[in-house]
Amino acid sequence: MKPIILAGGSGSRLWPKSRVAMPKQFLSLTSSDSMLQDTVKRLAGSGTSDPLIICNEAHRFLVAEQLRQQNLAYSGILLEPVSRNTAPAIALAALKAIENDDDPILLILPADHFIQDHAKFHIALEQAKHLAQQDKLVTFGITPDIPHSGYGYIKRGSSLTEHSQNVGFEISEFVEKPDLVTAEAYVSSGDYFWNSGIFMFKASVYLQSLAQYAPTILSVCKQALSRQSQDMDFTRIDTDIFASCPDNSIDYAVMEHTQDAVVIPLNTHWTDVGSWSSLWEITEKDALGNACIGDVMLHNTTNSYINAEGKLVSVIGLDNVVVVETKDAVMVADKDKVQDIKHVVNALKAQRRSEYVFHREVFRPWGSYDAIDSGERFQVKRIRVKPGEKLSLQMHHHRAEHWIVVTGTAQVTIGEQTQIISENESTYIPIGAVHCLENPGSITLELIEVQSGSYLGEDDIVRFSDRYGRCD
Repeated sequence: MKPIILAGGSGSRLWPKSRVAMPKQFLSLTSSDSMLQDTVKRLAGSGTSDPLIICNEAHRFLVAEQLRQQNLAYSGILLEPVSRNTAPAIALAALKAIENDDDPILLILPADHFIQDHAKFHIALEQAKHLAQQDKLVTFGITPDIPHSGYGYIKRGSSLTEHSQNVGFEISEFVEKPDLVTAEAYVSSGDYFWNSGIFMFKASVYLQSLAQYAPTILSVCKQALSRQSQDMDFTRIDTDIFASCPDNSIDYAVMEHTQDAVVIPLNTHWTDVGSWSSLWEITEKDALGNACIGDVMLHNTTNSYINAEGKLVSVIGLDNVVVVETKDAVMVADKDKVQDIKHVVNALKAQRRSEYVFHREVFRPWGSYDAIDSGERFQVKRIRVKPGEKLSLQMHHHRAEHWIVVTGTAQVTIGEQTQIISENESTYIPIGAVHCLENPGSITLELIEVQSGSYLGEDDIVRFSDRYGRCD
């Protein structure tokens, strides 16, 4: 089996933790590891090969760094220049897999799911593998423990048997997210599963199904991949061609049309962590039903989820609330109305506020920066540069910069001159000066950057050379 991990998506329903530049699959929400790291680790002992990761081009260095941090093996990172939903993403993966193998069985895994019992998950994979070898398109149905209106459902059909044992079911129909009354009827009937969004099939079988039911998707993906290029560990495809691809899910494009779709039950605690309330459900709680992360102090508070990132958060006399604090935002909501976060996110987007895209601390392939203070004509950042890493050779039209080294050693190039700046030393970069910052040492370089000028936006940067492929 060849795992294909889908690591795209914006994760806006978990704002303010999840942002466009740092969506939920890269956050530590269900364990000390990120959800992407948990997804890869979940495969250990399953007999699968190294996974292929598919992600948005803007997140490529996040993916690579998180895999590197845990020394997790992978076979490549395939970049989507624009998001076009799951059907095209899986098509790219299937075409790419056939390039490197005869006809592998693909295991399609979203990077942002929580699965509690890994042993049951591995057993279900083996059951699905036998069906995939018979040219079936397999999906995994979660045995529901409560009526849930936030998930799609699969109605099971006739039982599938192998050696006199039930190994799954034909699919009677796929059902969209129901209202609560309908969900209660589904669960009480025992005939429905939650639609997990996890799939398994031969690469060739999926491509043949696309050719039959969604030929435009297959054609565009073939053309886009035919113009692929390799950039370090990343595989790039043609942007303009892929942008013309229909935006469609695998359910709509294939699974709801084919007669070869089957479902394998997966009877374990699962969630797609699609809201703060679903995260409350899987987080350890105190005797009053409160799930607390970080520095939290409660009084007369019950059935609530409180996540404090950097400050003491106190909650008094409330029930059934969600409180999430980050360095630059606080969100408070009724736990039953957390889906309405989308209205706040849409307003942030419409107002072009930075909180829609970035956290205060922004991660880059060379390290990170934290915007700790700002005013009308100044901005202060704490910059961390990993050992051996180097920022682009660049200049700014509207701002000057002062750098004060706090920890480590900086190699600074300004114009034609290069100098070493040690702890408690500083340097000045005038407006318009071509400059570069590098960490030549073996420990993380930390410095304070003070920007001053008429315009301090991140787009006031001209790159002349860059080892990460971001050169203008």
